[in-house]
Amino acid sequence: MSDAAIPHPTDPFAPEAINAVDGLTPVDPAFRHVLRIATLLNALPLAIAAMLADIFLVRAIDGPYGLLTVLGWLLGALAVAILPSRRAQRWGYRVGEGQLRVAHGWLFRTDTIVPFVRVQHIDVGQGPVERWFGLAHLVVHTSGTHNSTVTLPGLPADLAAAMRETIRRHIHTDFA
Repeated sequence: MSDAAIPHPTDPFAPEAINAVDGLTPVDPAFRHVLRIATLLNALPLAIAAMLADIFLVRAIDGPYGLLTVLGWLLGALAVAILPSRRAQRWGYRVGEGQLRVAHGWLFRTDTIVPFVRVQHIDVGQGPVERWFGLAHLVVHTSGTHNSTVTLPGLPADLAAAMRETIRRHIHTDFA
């Protein structure tokens, strides 16, 4: 036996491996900034609540003052620094073969395939933060009630509009 190192296969849980194995296109890298701002807006009230709890509750019980404040702000900062990049890396999509495929998540992975013949209408939306980064989200509405809406965030605005037109051309209506 040789002492040469045998390369290990790619980590199957790495975000690149999850989307690459499935042949999916990742969302735009700027999407992580959109998620970072959304995470910040969600973490900020929790950090402030921890600070208020520290001021009013810990003082009342003569506990270690400042511990909840530091813990709240530290957890909020870690969430803003780490979670958005990890979440953005786990989104992928593919358009082709008469269908749109959207997959996201790691622990709870959702893989949705929407046949174009089931599409009723398509929306392209932009929130203020998405607009700031030149991104949009594509919303595909299908017939049915359960999971009848599929959203694909993190697309460049022009690509989202082009995907809407591509899908629209494949929609067949029977009004005869």
